[in-house]
Amino acid sequence: MYPVPKRPLLPRGLPVLWFLSIAIALGSLRFLIADIALVMPAMLHHALERPLLLYAHIFFAPIALALLPFQFSKKLRLRRPGVHRWLGRLYGAATLVSGTAGIFLGFQTEQGPLAASGLVALAVAWLSITALAVYLAIIRDIAAHREWMIRSAGLTVAAVTLRLYLPIGELTVGFENSYPLICWLCWVPNLLFTEWLIRRTTKSPAAQSA
Repeated sequence: MYPVPKRPLLPRGLPVLWFLSIAIALGSLRFLIADIALVMPAMLHHALERPLLLYAHIFFAPIALALLPFQFSKKLRLRRPGVHRWLGRLYGAATLVSGTAGIFLGFQTEQGPLAASGLVALAVAWLSITALAVYLAIIRDIAAHREWMIRSAGLTVAAVTLRLYLPIGELTVGFENSYPLICWLCWVPNLLFTEWLIRRTTKSPAAQSA
């Protein structure tokens, strides 16, 4: 069993991140009805060759992203535990579908092996970590479940960091040169930060005494 910290694992300032998560999740749904050639030209080959995988990914990934603020809501968790559990199941299902599709899409990217390896590694890590978080909830190891959900959230918000990095890369060295690196930068620093946050909190004197 992991120690249960007295202070929250998550840092202050989350409202900004949650706002970006919901905004990007809602904005991403436009890809379902818009012309991919206009709004997401880098994904056009996926739309032509493997549309089911593409649309499964871009439909379910925003659902997982939009659910994060609710899953980390302490009020919802305490006052409506049943709702929290059902939203957790929906989050897990959305991750399963979107992550599985992401693996196949990553292997078929036209942006080169560096981009492909970054996208596939992200999808595998996202699926594995979320599956472990769900399993820990099932066996009622809640402290460990929360820690692994934080790691899962760090990977889910790769959708946010990706969109923050893309215009920077476009304006500096161009999309073709920046995108392969962004496929790693959008999630590895996120995961490292969540790991630092968890270790910093659980190793604090308050956490050890708890």
